[in-house]
Amino acid sequence: MIKSTREHNLLDVIILAAGKGTRMYSNKPKVLHQLAAKPILQYVIDRAKELGSNSINVVYGHGGEQVKEVISDADLNWCEQKQQLGTAHAVLQAIDYIEDSADVLILYGDVPLLTTETLKQLLIEKQSSSLSLLTAKLKNPTGYGRIIRKKGNLDKNSSVEKTSIEKIIEEKDASGEIKKINEINSGVMVIDGDKLKLWLQKINNKNAQGEYYLTDLIELAVQSGEIITSYITADNKEIEGINNKIQLAELEREFQKKQAIKLMEAGVTIMDPCRFDLRGVIDTGTDVHIDVNVIIEGECKIGNDVSIGANTIIKNSIIGDGVTIFENCVIEESVIKSGCNIGPFARLRPETKLDENAKIGNFVEIKKAHIAKGSKVNHLSYIGDTEMGENVNIGAGTITCNYDGAYKHVTKIGDNAFIGSNTALVAPIEIGEGATIGAGSTLSKNAEAGKLTFSRATQKTISGWKRPAK
Repeated sequence: MIKSTREHNLLDVIILAAGKGTRMYSNKPKVLHQLAAKPILQYVIDRAKELGSNSINVVYGHGGEQVKEVISDADLNWCEQKQQLGTAHAVLQAIDYIEDSADVLILYGDVPLLTTETLKQLLIEKQSSSLSLLTAKLKNPTGYGRIIRKKGNLDKNSSVEKTSIEKIIEEKDASGEIKKINEINSGVMVIDGDKLKLWLQKINNKNAQGEYYLTDLIELAVQSGEIITSYITADNKEIEGINNKIQLAELEREFQKKQAIKLMEAGVTIMDPCRFDLRGVIDTGTDVHIDVNVIIEGECKIGNDVSIGANTIIKNSIIGDGVTIFENCVIEESVIKSGCNIGPFARLRPETKLDENAKIGNFVEIKKAHIAKGSKVNHLSYIGDTEMGENVNIGAGTITCNYDGAYKHVTKIGDNAFIGSNTALVAPIEIGEGATIGAGSTLSKNAEAGKLTFSRATQKTISGWKRPAK
């Protein structure tokens, strides 16, 4: 928790998330659209939690029931804004949850890249005032409210403006001279709880939009003789909001690039950081090599000396040391131990376990199966609901027939078994240790250990037969 001059050292957070998001052209509320496979609102909530908030209050409106269903968090206070009458009106909906003695941090549900570090700096600036704003300096400030300051100079070695803020003028209310100002209001602010309650009651809607602007708090604070402090964000991307699919895509790439840079700084080789997606969290060892168009989802752990081929997707999986994953593989909820080779074009479905030095080849699908040490499924096969021993060889075109239309059944294959190509094992079935299954067999009964078992129709050649012709 950031130290504060407030008596009880409380931080209450209000997140404004009631906007309809008309320009998203979607039936889904804007704040539920996803960045790196997570709702953009969730990022803002996560930042509030990281700051040690006393309360987190989400102001919702359009599609509110959807929002509450997706963001199911018992720690949140949900505050409905039934009419969209402006940002000050939105904040007013959460006022019953605000302590007079608290610092109140106001955030926006469509601004997902704002960092905890930046917010901590803003809270530090707030310690010497009743109100502190997060601002930014843009090359093109069009569309943003402009910061109006008393005359003075900016300390070039600091992100803190040394002159006090007098007011904010919204773009639609700004004159041509005001529009030349490049310091803009991000909308994010911290304010004394008691002052917020007092000044909200004094805000009117006499402006071009006919709305109750939260930015009017600044002028009211100045009229009350208060000093307004600020923190200028070092990275302007942090304050960018999402209003359409173009901005969503732009911030997705910005977010992914930052994640790739962090991984590369930690020693991971990423062939092209612009073609890498991390949609979750990843723990990596040393000498990890990731080719282009790789997607990592959920929680993944990747060991040392791992190579991941292009166009591969890995979800909620553990990859051991020395594993090679060739191109175009999909690995979901699987555990891969050291020295395994996978792919290309392999799919490991949930509950797959590969022990040391197992090999899964091209166009092979594994589902809910345990493949023991040194076993190989090299070509064009489906292995599901299977317990496979060590050093088993599975020939091309082999399938385990595990589903009878109602239930799934288990196939057991003993150590050192050899399964010939184009074999169908109809479960439940058990192949004994060291058994050999002849190519082209369909087995529905157990095969004895150490023996050759096969099932084939008798081959015939018919003399005098002629192929039908038109």
